[in-house]
Amino acid sequence: MPADAAPVSHLPACRQGLRLLRGAAAAAALLALAACAAAPARVEAPTRAAAAPAALPPVKVFPARRPQPPQRSNADIARDFLDLHFRLEGGSTLPQFTRFEGPITLRVTGSPAPGFSRDLNALLARLRDEAGIPIRRVSGDSASITIQSVSRAEIRRALPKAACFVVPNVSSLAEYRRNRRSARTNWSLLRSRERLAVFIPNDTSPQEVRDCLHEELAQALGPLNDLYRLPDSIFNDDNVHAVLTGFDMLILRATYAPELRTGMSRAEVAERLPAVLARLNPGGAGTAAVWLPETPRAWITAYEQALGPSASPRERLRAANRAAEIARSLGWQDHRRALSHYTLGRMLHVREPELALRHFHTAMSYLQGLPGTRMHQAKLTVQLAAYEIATGNGAAALARLGPAADTAAAHENAALLSTLLMLQAEALELEGRSVEARRVRLDSLGWARYGFGPDWVVEARLEEIAALRPSAP
Repeated sequence: MPADAAPVSHLPACRQGLRLLRGAAAAAALLALAACAAAPARVEAPTRAAAAPAALPPVKVFPARRPQPPQRSNADIARDFLDLHFRLEGGSTLPQFTRFEGPITLRVTGSPAPGFSRDLNALLARLRDEAGIPIRRVSGDSASITIQSVSRAEIRRALPKAACFVVPNVSSLAEYRRNRRSARTNWSLLRSRERLAVFIPNDTSPQEVRDCLHEELAQALGPLNDLYRLPDSIFNDDNVHAVLTGFDMLILRATYAPELRTGMSRAEVAERLPAVLARLNPGGAGTAAVWLPETPRAWITAYEQALGPSASPRERLRAANRAAEIARSLGWQDHRRALSHYTLGRMLHVREPELALRHFHTAMSYLQGLPGTRMHQAKLTVQLAAYEIATGNGAAALARLGPAADTAAAHENAALLSTLLMLQAEALELEGRSVEARRVRLDSLGWARYGFGPDWVVEARLEEIAALRPSAP
């Protein structure tokens, strides 16, 4: 996320840690939950029924999908649009609206990872079809947007805590390094969009690469801010959504509406926005506004410290407790309250597993019935189903896992989908349904190769999940 005074990664400290671990440790809480079961010592290959085939199946990819339109009031969406476009994450405001004017060209440089072009072309098709953005890929020496595909080490040499990032007025990492402290790369001083660069890793999992593409290209084209109050958006630092949602496409479509133009003030955009949204999202006109409260800086700081890689475990636990207390004192009843309990559960899962489980159940109680939170619930299901499997309750785990896997597939999260399917296979084994378990486990591996990357990571995940299931007496 761009900062107020200098360009940095789009990810705050907590999300940088999560994003950098994705592929090697996505769904990190699950790995530690193996300690709640009588896990055997680690061995060279997966044990029991979880043994991977000698040759893993091909990488699976998601078919083209069109996400569900936002199920919220246009009044709420207008407020979100203005806060996304006219604020930066650090709290400062932007004086004017910016976007690309006219057709947008995009080129790719560097050494793209396998599958990169497929995912990029799919994203560009979505941006044209769903957001109405006139963007096309070119092969020349210049373009409106340059995506440079480089190693993670090169990205970290430029920005030590970044996984991927976007910068205005440059076309390469070398150019960025020369100008990183100048006004031209300062997002808060940007007054028009004509040339931007997106830096994407080429040596991580396919899903990590794709997720970076979605986030960074969306910010290159549209809003620069992220808002924790958004339950259904990639423009949110909670890392719940992996690809652009229906809400995100509506925001981008409104960004390029003919009624708006670069240079408009917040008041001018606010005056035109109701008519824009009524035209683009007629279903939101008759929906009652919810008007979630602002997210205070104190909660953001506590939450990000709880997940940040630089704090000690004790400091992280104190921060998680602080975030939960702030959420309680503010009377929140939304996904942010649930996120506070979920984070506490993750902090406590090894030392106090029963207390962690209560926090996970509390988090789920705040999410059930809330629109736009199916992915939040699917991620929580990993924790709850793992506990059910660790205690031998396969039927209860299966009841949770089926709907969650459908949600993960609908939202194109292969890492989450493969984890849920691996859990489902262990639950089926507990129920004596070994043939089904083998089929589901095999299905999980193709998704795992997309979500987690290297075969050894896939096999390690399979082993960790198998360790949850109690050994037969």
